[in-house]
Formats: sequence, C-alpha cells, structure tokens
Amino acid sequence: MRLSIQLPGTGERVSEIMIEEGAMGRVRGDLEVFLGGRKAFWIWDENVASIWTERARGLGWPVQSRDGAIRFRFAESTKRLAGIEMLARELIRAGADRGSGLVAVGGGVAGDMVGFLAAVFMRGVPHFQVPTTLLAQVDSSIGGKTGVDLPEGKNLLGAFHQPRAVWIDPRFLSTLPPREMRQGMAEVIKTAMIGDEVLWRFIESHSDAIRRREAESLARVLSACCLFKAHVVEEDEKESGRRRVLNFGHTVGHAIEKASEYSIPHGDAVAMGMMAATSLSVSWGRFPSSDLARLERLCRAWELPTRIPAALTPGTILDALSADKKRVSGALHFVLPVSIGKTVEVMDPDLNDLEQVLKSLAG
Repeated sequence: MRLSIQLPGTGERVSEIMIEEGAMGRVRGDLEVFLGGRKAFWIWDENVASIWTERARGLGWPVQSRDGAIRFRFAESTKRLAGIEMLARELIRAGADRGSGLVAVGGGVAGDMVGFLAAVFMRGVPHFQVPTTLLAQVDSSIGGKTGVDLPEGKNLLGAFHQPRAVWIDPRFLSTLPPREMRQGMAEVIKTAMIGDEVLWRFIESHSDAIRRREAESLARVLSACCLFKAHVVEEDEKESGRRRVLNFGHTVGHAIEKASEYSIPHGDAVAMGMMAATSLSVSWGRFPSSDLARLERLCRAWELPTRIPAALTPGTILDALSADKKRVSGALHFVLPVSIGKTVEVMDPDLNDLEQVLKSLAG
C-alpha cells in the first residue's frame, strides 16, 4: 500500500508512506531519488541495530560508525535537548551539512528525536522514517510531530516537520517483544475508538491472529491506522482542529507518564487514559456503559492496564495535567467518545467529575 500526505495549499506531496512486506528493500533506491545524490546520515536505535545488523548490511544500509551511521540509546530518559545536542555534534563530526538528509531507524522516541533534530539542524534538513515498532508504524512516524521532553512534561519542545518518506515493513515486528507489541496495540485501539468502527470489530475478532503476527491481519491493521491518520493530518497538520481527535486517551495518559516519572510506558498510559476519558463520557451519559465494557475487555485481551496504580493518586495526576501541552488558551482539552468510531471535544471538563473517575479506576 502506498499513501501520500498532501497538505492544503502546498500543492505538493509532503510525505510518501510505503506499507508493504519487504519495504526495507526499497529504502536505498528511494533515498537516492529523494536526495538526488546528496548524503544520507542514518541514525539507529542501538537495540534495533544490534538485532538487524546482518539484514541491514545485506541491503547496503550503513549500521556501524565506520560506515557513517550513528547509533544512540533512544529512551524517554534520553529524549531531552542534551540528546539532540549529542546527535547534532555527531553529525557535524561526520560531515553533515544543509544538503544532507537524516534517516531514523527505530521506534517512536527515535522518530521524535531525529525528526526534531532534522527540523533544527542547519535550520532544517529533510528526514526519513524507518519505524521498527508497532507504535511507531501505526502512529508516531506519520504526521510530522517531533519533539523532546522537559522535566515539566512530555514533548513540550518540538516542531511540525513532515518526513519526506516513511517505509513501514511488517517484518520488523517479527523481532518485537510482546511487551512492545502491546504498547502499539494501545494506539491501534485508540484509532478504532476515534474513527473506525470496522477496525474495532476486526481487532475484537482477530486479536489472536494479530498476536501471532499473521501477515494478512498485520497488513489490515497497519493500512487502516495509517490511512486514517494520513487523512486527519491532511485536514489539519498543526493540530488546530480535526487533528486533536488523535489525543484521545493522551491527556490523562501523558499525565500518568509524568506522574510515574516515565516508569509507565506510553501504551500502558494511553490505555489508562482511554479508560478515564471513556468512563468520564459514561458518567455524563454520553457513551454507553456496555461499550466501555468492550473497551475494557479488549485492553485486557492485550494485557493493557484498565486500572490506575494506587500509588498515582488522583491529586498527583491532576497536578501533572496542569502542565499538559494540550491546553488551548489555558483550557484543558479532552476528547471523549460518544460511540465507537465517534468522538466530541470538551474544553475544561469539571475536575471534580474527573477526580471521581480517577478514584473509580484506582487499582
């Protein structure tokens, strides 16, 4: 499957997205076309590089520093400006200039950081994404959001910088640990909840096949999620309207990540955030409790948490919400489901109601 994102008024295809078994084999040839002979600098997540070294070499990809590649330990703890400075200095030492392109090979943190680095290096250079986790393939590699964290919150520094191309190869998922597969499924469930009831029913009936990583089921999930997000980004690149729907589960989810000092991974936090937002919608009579039960069953089927650890008190989570970048003109922004596949936006919900919901989810 091949998609392109075209933003209103630009008249140009901003991102080319290739989703296919064996997409890895296209990368070198496509890069030569995109960059016209200019040099590409490959920035690898070091864990991914260690697993895929032989296969990558067989495709002619630089993997080691002696080949011109950069390897970095991408993690939430290194997703800071200090990490960007380290990578930028590595690029300078390697001879990168304003005509160079950057290739990110790794998961969501790698894509976020390399995309941000590309946005600010020499005032902006093209970048390319080779996402290797389910979470990155269905969500973070698409749409041009880049960023790093501050102690006060997640992704508080960033830029919109669209990748020129994204190569999504399901083969990378063959080595993905089950824990990381679950993290990605949180974003897949989110996508189905906010805009694709057909995908929702597919996940409900094909979770075992997805868990076994059967090619047909993975292709169905990847194509549905990427197509939905591409359409949303085309309508609203910079999150001034329609794109905010993608934040379902993330308002509380990011607060949980921060309150836990990022010991809770992103997918788990989003699952808890989806439970909180949906429970709030049920408490207001906007969403059927029977469908909340379906969400809970699906999360549990993927071993995603449906309760918030007791150590994270409602007060702690509400305090973390105060620095959320999703505030709009000082107002806290929530996406609430009204049915599976449809949502509404709510500004500054009653925090007393939210506190009660958080208490009800305490595990």
